[in-house]
Amino acid sequence: MELIFFYILAGILVTFSILTVTAPNPIRSAVYLISALLSMAGLFFLLEAEFVGAVQVLVYVGGIMVLFLFVIMLVNVREMETQRRASRHWKTAVVLGVVLSSELIFLVVRGADIFSTEGIGSNLIVEAQTRNTESVGSLLYSTYLLPFEIASILLLVAMVGAVVLTMKEK
Repeated sequence: MELIFFYILAGILVTFSILTVTAPNPIRSAVYLISALLSMAGLFFLLEAEFVGAVQVLVYVGGIMVLFLFVIMLVNVREMETQRRASRHWKTAVVLGVVLSSELIFLVVRGADIFSTEGIGSNLIVEAQTRNTESVGSLLYSTYLLPFEIASILLLVAMVGAVVLTMKEK
C-alpha cells in the first residue's frame, strides 16, 4: 500500500515540478511549486521522517512561498512578460547541465561504494539515531541549543536587513 502512495506522490511531484518550470505565468508557477513541495512532504511522511515533513510544510510551503508570492506581487509582471525570455547565458547553462548530468551518472554508478556503511563511511553514521520528532526536539534543545540560537539570530538579522533594504527613502 505504501508503494502505491509513493508512486502517486512521485508522479504528482514530477508533474508539478515540470509545470513549475514551464508555466508562463509566475503566479501559477508559484502555486505549482507549492503543490510540488507538499507532495515532497508527503514522501517524507512515507519515509517516517515526520520532522522533516513538518519542516517542509511549515518552512518551505508556509514561509518561503509566501515570500515568493510577495516578490512576484511587487515585480511588475506585465513588464516581465514583454521582455525577452531567452537568456544570453545558454552556453553556460549547457555546460552546467552536462557537468551536473555527469555527476548524477557517477553517483548512480558508484554511489553504493561511496555511501556504504562499511569501512571508511562507517564513521559518518550518527551515533544517536533519531527516529521521530521527539528525539529530534530533545537533541535540538539540549545538545544543539547554541547553534540553534545562533541560527535564529542570523535569520532575524537577515529579515531586518531585508526590511531595511526594501524600505523606500522619504
